[in-house]
Amino acid sequence: MVKSTDVLYYAVHLGELRNIIQWQTWHQAVHERKPEQEAPSLKTCFYFLDQTSRSFSAVIQELHPELLVPVALFYLILRGLDTIEDDMTISLDEKTPLLREFHKCTETEGWNYNGCGPKEKDRELLVQFQVVTEQFRKVKPAYREIIKDIALKMGNGMADYCHNAQHNVNCVNTIKDYDLYCHYVAGLVGNGLTRLFVESGLANPILLQRPQLQESMGLFLQKTNIIRDIKEDLDDKRRFWPKEVWSKYVDKFEDLCKPANREAALNCSSEMVLNSLNHADQCLFYLAGLKEQSVFNFAAIPQSMAIATLELVFRNPKVFEKNVKITKGEACRIMMQSSQNLKLVCDVFREFTRKIHKKNTPRDPNFLKISIACGKIEQFIETIYPSQDPKSIIQEPAVPMDPTSKEAKNKAAAAEAKSDMVYMLIAVFGTLFFISCVMLGLAYAFGARFDVAFSELTKGKLSKPTDAGAAQSIIHRYDHGEL
Repeated sequence: MVKSTDVLYYAVHLGELRNIIQWQTWHQAVHERKPEQEAPSLKTCFYFLDQTSRSFSAVIQELHPELLVPVALFYLILRGLDTIEDDMTISLDEKTPLLREFHKCTETEGWNYNGCGPKEKDRELLVQFQVVTEQFRKVKPAYREIIKDIALKMGNGMADYCHNAQHNVNCVNTIKDYDLYCHYVAGLVGNGLTRLFVESGLANPILLQRPQLQESMGLFLQKTNIIRDIKEDLDDKRRFWPKEVWSKYVDKFEDLCKPANREAALNCSSEMVLNSLNHADQCLFYLAGLKEQSVFNFAAIPQSMAIATLELVFRNPKVFEKNVKITKGEACRIMMQSSQNLKLVCDVFREFTRKIHKKNTPRDPNFLKISIACGKIEQFIETIYPSQDPKSIIQEPAVPMDPTSKEAKNKAAAAEAKSDMVYMLIAVFGTLFFISCVMLGLAYAFGARFDVAFSELTKGKLSKPTDAGAAQSIIHRYDHGEL
């Protein structure tokens, strides 16, 4: 149901409403899922996919058929693992072995878990996890091994983090700890997805030799979400911002959300944004290695949403008051632009990087470093898609354009559209002129005195006489009677 606040918002933001309508009307999936051909347990898996993440669910369900089910199950397995880690009602003695052995449960027939607290939002996924294990056993062995390997590594990492959090009130002390945590919960996901992409033949195998690129894809998303969700995490008594960072600005982590410390909190969040920005150029490098369009869309859309979110939270005091999100209209625009090619994704990154640079202020102790980080992203984009130099274009001799090229076709279409517009205007004005002549001719035939009208107009009389006497005098003046 549409909220009244949304109606009011889009009533004054018609551009965003237009983006939503265009996305709903014109977006066409590269591949479409076929629910009518799926087993009941697989349909249930996609139901849980919709419930746990609407944004990821949409891009997953448009993936190439070769990867559709493996990636969907990969997401659900990691979501189940993450749900156990997040649930503070599960004791450490029960949670630790569960996390470390979770990879084995994925192939155990009929396995499920109902030990999560009643308020845990994804509890039902684990209660009916047997549908996931049923489908997982049907996946190709190569894909199963990749997913199980990532689940094993992630489970061990989460167990280590939970054990550390039990004995350390700050949870994450150093930036190194922060990177390690993000590696376990997101960097490994990037590694697993890359291995699935390459195994399916839909990505360049060279990506496997660039682990830092895979890592950056996951860390960029995770770090952006951690910055955005600070208020929500603090309310749930979770801390992911490293003490090494926030201790420079406040004495206690909770002090970041106090209005009296707003400027210090904004400077602290700027340093967190800076840390995340350092991964942006490597994400673009990674996207260049994806061959298939649906795989590209799957990877590119979340990254574009992340840079937009990073710009939204940068020096935004509302981050410390509530969970802020990109509007649906803006999200639709970003998705349309990011589901085409790498150049347009680079344009999205350039747009929001420049907005971050514009919001940057010399009062911020991280001002210079953020400016350098923004410049680094722009410089990287320039190396991929260099902007044209007008002088070099003038100096270089004109090269004959291939009439079959896309650029030549676009120019021809533009010229044809221009000529069509000219002909249309001629036809419109010609029709109006013809109709006017016909109407004047008919008026004259029925006795209209254009000479009288013209004479009166030249005297400055633009309106009809106000009384009958004045009208009668005009008639006598021009009526000469019978000869």
